[in-house]
Order: sequence, then structure tokens, then C-alpha cells
Amino acid sequence: MSAVMVDVHSVHKSFGPLEVLRGVDLKVRSGEVTVILGPSGSGKSTLLRTINHLEKVNRGWISIDGELIGYRRSGDKLHELKEKEVLKQRTGIGFVFQNFNLFPHLTVLENLIEAPVSALRRPRKEAEETARRLLDRVGLADKSGAYPRQLSGGQQQRVAIARALALEPKVLLFDEPTSALDPELVGEVLDVIKDLAGTGTTMIVVTHEIGFAREVADTVVFMDGGVVVEQGPPSAVLDNPQQERTRAFLSKVL
Repeated sequence: MSAVMVDVHSVHKSFGPLEVLRGVDLKVRSGEVTVILGPSGSGKSTLLRTINHLEKVNRGWISIDGELIGYRRSGDKLHELKEKEVLKQRTGIGFVFQNFNLFPHLTVLENLIEAPVSALRRPRKEAEETARRLLDRVGLADKSGAYPRQLSGGQQQRVAIARALALEPKVLLFDEPTSALDPELVGEVLDVIKDLAGTGTTMIVVTHEIGFAREVADTVVFMDGGVVVEQGPPSAVLDNPQQERTRAFLSKVL
């Protein structure tokens, strides 16, 4: 058994009176792919955003590779880290958004080297070499000088994945990476994510792509109403769900 890389412990998150996460527990082992399914509003994206501290938790805690994210522990109390310390932690947590979030004024290559040079203080030449290697890996070696507006949605998302990888993160988070794409472009992005899964990259993927979950996930997590309703291997959760809520959801999407 590999070590636990991501440990989500009894996490609660509210926005005003609306409780979005209601005591979520989740463990993701190093090198494994966890796919999170669930209806809109079930808390999936909020959970991802708490893992890299884009959203602060109200109760509970999250650790990555044994390190608390966003807080330090002093006795029984948690004290929030300064923004500078949080930003440093985030360099180890790759995040791929559904709307790409590329810098429109930078070329593809500049998008990839921006964070390694500014956040990790990597030499520019080294960062460029890594960026070109990653662009080749996602099938976009010929697009290094292009601007995001000159690319298709699928190409932009592949650039976003390469940009996340440029920081050599311990874990990659994907928030519905294909939901903003035209149907014919979904496959090219999923193929890149499948390739990453084959290399032992620790990943948490929020998606509606059931076929992808069946093929790639080590663990499928079904969320609803801010809680984890059911989790297990794809063969168990997708083919033989134990909970009525899981069965009802799958009956609508399969």
C-alpha cells in the first residue's frame, strides 16, 4: 500500500447560511487517481478548492504529503498561514480549472514558464526546456509561440495541464476539465489525463465523464448534499452501488 498523499479530515465549509461541505473525509494515496462524481451543487468543486486553500475550511483540516494546508498546528489550535506561505504550498498542488485560466497576454510558452521562474526562482533557460518538453507531451510542441485566443478550447486546456505540470506538483486537481469544451474536443483532453494517470501522477478529478472514471480511476467517490455518500473501486461504485442515492444518480447519467 502506498502512503496517503491527500488527507481530508472532517471538512466543513459554509457560505453564509449555506452549508456546502458537511464533514467530508477523503484519503488519496500516492500515485492513485480519485474521480469525484455527483450532481451539481453537491460540493465537489468546493472540496477541490479547499484542498489548495482557495477556499478556507470552517472546521476540519487537510494535509498533503503530511503537511497541513493553509494552517499550522499549535497544540490543539490551528492558525492560518500568511498568504505568502499559502502561495508557496500551492506550488506543490497543480490545479486545472474548467475555463483554462490562461494568461491571455502571454504566449503558450510564457504561460508555462511564468510560475516556475517567479514562484520557484528557476533559471529561465531551465524553465523553457521543461516547458517545451511538457508541450510536446500534451501534443502541442508547435504552439509555443501562439496566444491562447489562437487555440481551440481543447488545446487551451492541454496547455493548462502542461502549465500545472511545470511546477512538478505532488498532486494534480482537475475541476470538470472538459465541461467547457465542445463534445468533439473532450477526447483529446481526457487522453492527456489518461496518459498522466499511467505515469503514477496523484490526481483528483471532478468530472461527469463516467466512462473516463470507469477506465482510469482507482477510486470513485460519489458526493451529494455536501457529504461523501459512497466510495470504492469503479467496479463497485459504478456497477454495484450500495446506496440508493448513488443508484438514482447513475440511472440518470449512464
